[in-house]
Amino acid sequence: MKKLFAEFFGTFWLVFGGCGSALFAAGIPDSGIGILGVAFAFGLTVLTMAYAVGHISGGHFNPAVSFGLFVGGRFPAKDLIPYIVAQCVGAVVAAGCLYTILNGASAFTTEGPGAFASNFYEMAGYHGRSYSMGAAFLTEFLLTAFFLIIIMGATDKFANGKFAGIAIGLALTLIHLISIPITNTSVNPARSLSQAVFVGGAAMSQLWLFWVAPILGGIAGGLVYKFLLQADSKVPLAD
Repeated sequence: MKKLFAEFFGTFWLVFGGCGSALFAAGIPDSGIGILGVAFAFGLTVLTMAYAVGHISGGHFNPAVSFGLFVGGRFPAKDLIPYIVAQCVGAVVAAGCLYTILNGASAFTTEGPGAFASNFYEMAGYHGRSYSMGAAFLTEFLLTAFFLIIIMGATDKFANGKFAGIAIGLALTLIHLISIPITNTSVNPARSLSQAVFVGGAAMSQLWLFWVAPILGGIAGGLVYKFLLQADSKVPLAD
């Protein structure tokens, strides 16, 4: 149960901190944090929770990560569904808190692409540019695959585990810098579910992509690391 509570609180913090920064601080004229700030906020949520509860549950906070670690031989099958349930519940509760706070603000709406920090495709978002379903799928697949490669590499028994949280947090920051303008960045089905539940409409109808693409990407990244990159012994760094 402690592992599941760790996943609940970790995913709650990811959604509340990452999506909350986008909702509360990104759109302020002249002094808002913008895309760069939101990207760092998501990275910081994972970095901080990796050190806070990572030693309890492994610090997944993401169904795609759990799937990737499972196929990569780092996570038991019996824990897969309980972890995903805990992650989704934590994400939805966090989104519920954000929704309650925003309901106390003027001019709050859940209409339009990216409303309430939801994910989207085939709708004109940033700079009026619209990305196709195929472009969105490929983006989410590739970024989640590389996220798993980074996670598995940073936490490898031959790696310096003390800095794993930093590498993973910065990886998520980079992922958001790349893909916020494309899909509003998912790479995390629980994070996408939590916002879509409160937005409904197109966000719910498009939610399938933000489950399928990240999970397939996570599986691909886990398999790539396990069979192509994982070493049997430590290789010394070049001088």
